[in-house]
Amino acid sequence: MPKKKQRSRKSRKASGRGGRPGPAREKAILLYHDMAVYENFERCARRVFEVLRNAEARMPGKPRHLFLRVQGHRNDAGGYDRDAIEIIRDFAMGYLLPYLTELTTPFHRLANPDGQRNDVPDELQIAYPEEPGDASDASGFWYDVNLLPLRPRGTTENARKTPPKLAAIADYLGMDPACLICWGTPVDRAHAVPTSLGGSMDVRNFALLCPNHHRQAPDIADAEAFWAWVDYAEIRDSGSKWNGAAPEVQEWVRAHGGRTEPKDRADMEFMAAVRFELQHLYGWADADFEHMSWDLLQEYHQVLEAATGKHFGVEKKVATHAWAYHIARRRLAKRRGETGPMPSDHPWTGIWPVP
Repeated sequence: MPKKKQRSRKSRKASGRGGRPGPAREKAILLYHDMAVYENFERCARRVFEVLRNAEARMPGKPRHLFLRVQGHRNDAGGYDRDAIEIIRDFAMGYLLPYLTELTTPFHRLANPDGQRNDVPDELQIAYPEEPGDASDASGFWYDVNLLPLRPRGTTENARKTPPKLAAIADYLGMDPACLICWGTPVDRAHAVPTSLGGSMDVRNFALLCPNHHRQAPDIADAEAFWAWVDYAEIRDSGSKWNGAAPEVQEWVRAHGGRTEPKDRADMEFMAAVRFELQHLYGWADADFEHMSWDLLQEYHQVLEAATGKHFGVEKKVATHAWAYHIARRRLAKRRGETGPMPSDHPWTGIWPVP
């Protein structure tokens, strides 16, 4: 008898109240994004939006559940910084939730009370402030190209005199001690802003990079541009992550459009490498290289002198010089009153062919 009653209850539960057939619960699509420490608001927002748009294109109308996580992005008080808060509150909760059935963030798990919309826009439009904020509190979206100041991620001066331990940096980054770009070991503690340019020993001013990528990283006064370079290099060198992977894993990566071999750029001529970085990190088009005037070269050297350094005794770091050219061009354009989007206003975040 107990078994018979149990079967009866299960039958009623499956068919709905009163034994009447009820609608079957549709399986949901799980979307996931971990906002990396090197992603700012724009890069993260564009990538999450692309995941959402692709899900609707491939499986129209299916319920979507987005899980959003955040690495690093801590402020002076230990909470999340501005970029992370804007992604969670303004973008995920304010903009994306109508196109989701459910959203899970580090703060909340939210169901869409109005039902999921499926008219996902074709493009994501992000508005930018016309002028940078006060450089003293690092509130501006843009690096203030007029002043060439230090632009750290944190705003409170840190009293540490020695660098934090590898474990502390890895904990802040939300990862095991490995290179952020290629996952290689051993790793160096790499300053986002060098101490020679005003960078602190705060854990937020450090990345974990293998010696090879540490030697390539820019030595500049703009922390956000440093993290943008890490993001760019992580995509550029994505094939190197799979060096030690099993053959079946490498085969799976290739089957899904990924690269499983590193690209050797050792023979690339210096200026060709700078041009490549200006194109793929800062968004320069071929026409932009036609304006390499004497004024630009003068401005470029001023930027080098005021806001860059050298590391490992290397005078010609491609990443440092590419940033200096880009900032020099922005400074000239601002003084001439040029309007419209400049290269890097919309950073390119896809995967490009590497020569």
